Amino acid sequence: MNIGIIGTGAIGGTIAKKMAAAGHHVKVNNASDMDKLNARAQELGVTAASQTAVLQDVAVIILAIPTIAIPTLPKELFADLPEHVIVVDTSNYYPFRDADIEEIKNGKVESIWVSEQLGRPVIKAFNNLLAETLANGGKDAGAEDRIAMAIAGDDAEAKKVIATLVHEAGYDAVDSGTLSASWRQQPGTPTYCTELNAAELKQALADGVKEDAPILRDKAIAELSARSPFPSHPDVVNYNRALFTKNPKDL
Repeated sequence: MNIGIIGTGAIGGTIAKKMAAAGHHVKVNNASDMDKLNARAQELGVTAASQTAVLQDVAVIILAIPTIAIPTLPKELFADLPEHVIVVDTSNYYPFRDADIEEIKNGKVESIWVSEQLGRPVIKAFNNLLAETLANGGKDAGAEDRIAMAIAGDDAEAKKVIATLVHEAGYDAVDSGTLSASWRQQPGTPTYCTELNAAELKQALADGVKEDAPILRDKAIAELSARSPFPSHPDVVNYNRALFTKNPKDL
Protein backbone atom coordinates (compact mmCIF):
# COMPACT_ATOMS: atom_id res chain seq x y z
CA MET A 1 0.00 0.00 0.00
CA ASN A 2 1.17 3.54 -0.71
CA ILE A 3 1.04 5.70 2.43
CA GLY A 4 1.78 9.40 2.84
CA ILE A 5 2.64 10.85 6.24
CA ILE A 6 2.73 14.55 7.11
CA GLY A 7 4.87 14.97 10.20
CA THR A 8 7.96 12.96 11.15
CA GLY A 9 8.23 13.53 14.89
CA ALA A 10 7.84 10.95 17.64
CA ILE A 11 4.48 9.71 16.34
CA GLY A 12 4.80 10.25 12.58
CA GLY A 13 8.34 8.96 12.47
CA THR A 14 7.46 5.81 14.38
CA ILE A 15 4.44 5.11 12.18
CA ALA A 16 6.59 5.63 9.09
CA LYS A 17 9.20 3.11 10.27
CA LYS A 18 6.59 0.55 11.24
CA MET A 19 4.66 0.86 7.99
CA ALA A 20 7.84 0.57 5.93
CA ALA A 21 8.86 -2.50 7.94
CA ALA A 22 5.46 -4.01 7.17
CA GLY A 23 6.19 -3.71 3.44
CA HIS A 24 4.30 -0.54 2.57
CA HIS A 25 5.71 2.20 0.36
CA VAL A 26 5.89 5.23 2.64
CA LYS A 27 6.66 8.82 1.74
CA VAL A 28 6.90 11.61 4.28
CA ASN A 29 6.83 15.37 4.51
CA ASN A 30 7.52 17.79 7.35
CA ALA A 31 8.07 21.50 7.86
CA SER A 32 11.83 21.27 7.26
CA ASP A 33 13.67 22.18 4.08
CA MET A 34 14.30 19.38 1.61
CA ASP A 35 17.84 18.66 2.79
CA LYS A 36 16.68 18.05 6.35
CA LEU A 37 13.61 16.18 5.12
CA ASN A 38 15.76 13.89 2.97
CA ALA A 39 18.02 13.18 5.93
CA ARG A 40 15.06 12.37 8.17
CA ALA A 41 13.47 10.16 5.51
CA GLN A 42 16.73 8.26 5.06
CA GLU A 43 16.92 7.77 8.82
CA LEU A 44 13.40 6.32 8.80
CA GLY A 45 13.95 4.16 5.73
CA VAL A 46 11.26 5.91 3.70
CA THR A 47 10.99 8.42 0.84
CA ALA A 48 10.97 12.21 1.18
CA ALA A 49 8.28 14.11 -0.71
CA SER A 50 7.13 17.68 -1.09
CA GLN A 51 3.93 18.75 0.61
CA THR A 52 2.03 18.29 -2.64
CA ALA A 53 3.74 15.06 -3.71
CA VAL A 54 3.17 13.33 -0.37
CA LEU A 55 -0.57 13.26 -1.17
CA GLN A 56 -0.21 11.90 -4.70
CA ASP A 57 -0.93 8.27 -5.59
CA VAL A 58 -1.55 7.12 -2.03
CA ALA A 59 -4.30 5.07 -0.38
CA VAL A 60 -3.82 6.58 3.07
CA ILE A 61 -2.66 9.96 4.36
CA ILE A 62 -1.65 10.14 8.02
CA LEU A 63 -1.53 13.54 9.70
CA ALA A 64 0.97 13.42 12.57
CA ILE A 65 1.27 17.11 13.40
CA PRO A 66 0.10 19.14 16.42
CA THR A 67 -3.53 20.27 16.41
CA ILE A 68 -2.47 23.91 16.12
CA ALA A 69 -0.67 23.11 12.85
CA ILE A 70 -3.75 21.68 11.12
CA PRO A 71 -5.13 25.08 9.98
CA THR A 72 -1.70 26.09 8.65
CA LEU A 73 -1.91 23.45 5.93
CA PRO A 74 -2.79 25.06 2.59
CA LYS A 75 -6.57 25.07 2.10
CA GLU A 76 -6.20 23.70 -1.42
CA LEU A 77 -3.95 20.81 -0.32
CA PHE A 78 -6.81 18.35 0.11
CA ALA A 79 -9.17 19.85 -2.47
CA ASP A 80 -8.19 17.47 -5.27
CA LEU A 81 -7.47 14.44 -3.10
CA PRO A 82 -9.61 11.55 -4.41
CA GLU A 83 -12.51 10.59 -2.16
CA HIS A 84 -11.23 7.05 -1.71
CA VAL A 85 -8.03 8.24 -0.02
CA ILE A 86 -8.30 7.71 3.75
CA VAL A 87 -7.12 10.61 5.91
CA VAL A 88 -6.06 9.70 9.46
CA ASP A 89 -5.89 12.25 12.27
CA THR A 90 -3.45 11.33 15.05
CA SER A 91 -3.52 14.67 16.87
CA ASN A 92 -4.42 15.45 20.48
CA TYR A 93 -5.36 18.92 21.67
CA TYR A 94 -3.31 20.42 24.48
CA PRO A 95 -4.04 24.10 25.24
CA PHE A 96 -0.54 24.77 26.61
CA ARG A 97 0.91 23.82 23.20
CA ASP A 98 -1.93 24.45 20.77
CA ALA A 99 -3.23 27.74 22.24
CA ASP A 100 -6.92 28.45 22.68
CA ILE A 101 -9.04 26.81 20.02
CA GLU A 102 -12.39 28.10 21.19
CA GLU A 103 -14.55 25.50 19.43
CA ILE A 104 -12.65 22.63 21.03
CA LYS A 105 -12.57 24.39 24.40
CA ASN A 106 -16.34 24.75 24.12
CA GLY A 107 -16.80 21.02 23.62
CA LYS A 108 -16.40 20.29 19.92
CA VAL A 109 -14.83 16.87 19.41
CA GLU A 110 -11.21 17.34 18.34
CA SER A 111 -11.32 15.25 15.18
CA ILE A 112 -14.63 16.79 14.12
CA TRP A 113 -12.81 20.11 14.24
CA VAL A 114 -9.88 18.66 12.27
CA SER A 115 -12.26 17.28 9.64
CA GLU A 116 -13.84 20.71 9.27
CA GLN A 117 -10.45 22.37 8.84
CA LEU A 118 -9.51 19.91 6.09
CA GLY A 119 -12.92 19.90 4.44
CA ARG A 120 -13.10 16.11 4.29
CA PRO A 121 -13.78 13.08 6.52
CA VAL A 122 -11.06 11.69 8.77
CA ILE A 123 -10.42 8.55 10.77
CA LYS A 124 -9.11 9.05 14.31
CA ALA A 125 -6.31 6.59 15.15
CA PHE A 126 -2.76 6.26 16.49
CA ASN A 127 -3.54 8.89 19.13
CA ASN A 128 -4.29 7.06 22.39
CA LEU A 129 -0.81 5.67 23.05
CA LEU A 130 2.32 7.37 24.32
CA ALA A 131 5.08 7.75 21.73
CA GLU A 132 7.24 5.31 23.71
CA THR A 133 4.40 2.78 23.74
CA LEU A 134 3.89 3.15 20.00
CA ALA A 135 7.59 2.73 19.34
CA ASN A 136 8.32 -0.22 21.63
CA GLY A 137 5.08 -1.70 22.97
CA GLY A 138 4.01 -3.71 19.94
CA LYS A 139 3.55 -7.49 20.08
CA ASP A 140 2.69 -10.22 17.62
CA ALA A 141 -0.98 -10.95 17.02
CA GLY A 142 -2.40 -13.21 19.71
CA ALA A 143 0.27 -12.34 22.27
CA GLU A 144 -0.87 -12.09 25.88
CA ASP A 145 -1.84 -8.54 26.93
CA ARG A 146 -1.27 -7.13 23.46
CA ILE A 147 -1.93 -3.40 23.78
CA ALA A 148 -4.96 -2.10 21.89
CA MET A 149 -5.54 1.08 19.91
CA ALA A 150 -8.86 2.87 19.37
CA ILE A 151 -10.09 3.72 15.87
CA ALA A 152 -13.04 6.07 15.33
CA GLY A 153 -14.74 7.28 12.17
CA ASP A 154 -17.86 7.25 10.07
CA ASP A 155 -16.60 5.01 7.25
CA ALA A 156 -16.64 1.35 8.29
CA GLU A 157 -14.51 0.19 5.36
CA ALA A 158 -11.90 2.88 5.98
CA LYS A 159 -11.70 1.83 9.62
CA LYS A 160 -11.03 -1.75 8.52
CA VAL A 161 -8.10 -0.57 6.40
CA ILE A 162 -6.63 1.39 9.29
CA ALA A 163 -7.24 -1.54 11.64
CA THR A 164 -5.01 -3.63 9.39
CA LEU A 165 -2.24 -1.03 9.68
CA VAL A 166 -2.67 -0.99 13.46
CA HIS A 167 -2.32 -4.78 13.56
CA GLU A 168 0.81 -4.58 11.40
CA ALA A 169 2.25 -2.02 13.81
CA GLY A 170 1.90 -4.54 16.64
CA TYR A 171 -1.39 -3.61 18.30
CA ASP A 172 -4.96 -4.84 18.49
CA ALA A 173 -7.52 -2.51 16.93
CA VAL A 174 -10.76 -1.61 18.70
CA ASP A 175 -13.54 0.15 16.80
CA SER A 176 -14.47 3.04 19.09
CA GLY A 177 -17.48 4.22 17.10
CA THR A 178 -18.27 7.23 14.97
CA LEU A 179 -16.07 10.29 14.67
CA SER A 180 -18.38 12.19 17.01
CA ALA A 181 -17.63 9.51 19.63
CA SER A 182 -13.87 9.92 19.26
CA TRP A 183 -13.83 12.14 22.36
CA ARG A 184 -13.70 8.82 24.19
CA GLN A 185 -10.06 8.42 23.11
CA GLN A 186 -9.00 12.04 23.70
CA PRO A 187 -6.65 13.12 26.52
CA GLY A 188 -8.24 12.91 29.95
CA THR A 189 -10.23 9.75 29.28
CA PRO A 190 -9.60 6.23 30.64
CA THR A 191 -8.42 5.09 27.20
CA TYR A 192 -5.67 7.66 26.88
CA CYS A 193 -2.09 6.48 27.40
CA THR A 194 -3.13 3.72 29.82
CA GLU A 195 -1.85 0.73 27.78
CA LEU A 196 -4.94 -1.47 27.82
CA ASN A 197 -5.65 -4.74 26.05
CA ALA A 198 -8.67 -4.99 23.75
CA ALA A 199 -11.20 -6.03 26.41
CA GLU A 200 -9.98 -3.36 28.82
CA LEU A 201 -10.02 -0.70 26.12
CA LYS A 202 -13.63 -1.48 25.21
CA GLN A 203 -14.64 -1.04 28.84
CA ALA A 204 -12.59 2.15 29.18
CA LEU A 205 -14.29 3.61 26.10
CA ALA A 206 -17.64 3.05 27.79
CA ASP A 207 -16.43 4.54 31.09
CA GLY A 208 -15.29 7.91 29.73
CA VAL A 209 -16.98 11.12 30.88
CA LYS A 210 -16.76 13.88 28.28
CA GLU A 211 -17.08 16.78 30.71
CA ASP A 212 -14.29 15.44 32.93
CA ALA A 213 -11.75 14.88 30.17
CA PRO A 214 -10.40 18.46 29.76
CA ILE A 215 -10.07 18.83 33.54
CA LEU A 216 -8.13 15.57 33.89
CA ARG A 217 -6.03 16.35 30.79
CA ASP A 218 -4.87 19.67 32.27
CA LYS A 219 -4.38 18.14 35.74
CA ALA A 220 -2.12 15.44 34.26
CA ILE A 221 0.01 17.91 32.33
CA ALA A 222 0.42 20.21 35.33
CA GLU A 223 1.26 17.49 37.83
CA LEU A 224 3.55 15.44 35.60
CA SER A 225 5.42 18.54 34.40
CA ALA A 226 5.98 19.65 37.99
CA ARG A 227 7.81 16.46 38.89
CA SER A 228 11.59 16.48 38.79
CA PRO A 229 12.98 14.54 37.19
CA PHE A 230 10.16 13.91 34.75
CA PRO A 231 8.53 10.54 35.51
CA SER A 232 9.60 7.39 33.70
CA HIS A 233 7.41 5.86 31.04
CA PRO A 234 5.91 3.23 33.40
CA ASP A 235 5.26 5.94 35.99
CA VAL A 236 3.38 8.06 33.44
CA VAL A 237 1.22 5.08 32.45
CA ASN A 238 0.47 4.28 36.10
CA TYR A 239 -0.31 7.94 36.80
CA ASN A 240 -2.79 8.04 33.90
CA ARG A 241 -4.50 4.90 35.12
CA ALA A 242 -4.77 6.28 38.65
CA LEU A 243 -6.65 9.36 37.42
CA PHE A 244 -9.80 7.25 37.39
CA THR A 245 -11.65 5.86 40.39
CA LYS A 246 -12.30 2.76 38.36
CA ASN A 247 -8.78 1.89 37.22
CA PRO A 248 -9.09 0.68 33.60
CA LYS A 249 -6.90 -2.31 34.44
CA ASP A 250 -9.27 -3.43 37.20
CA LEU A 251 -11.98 -5.10 35.15
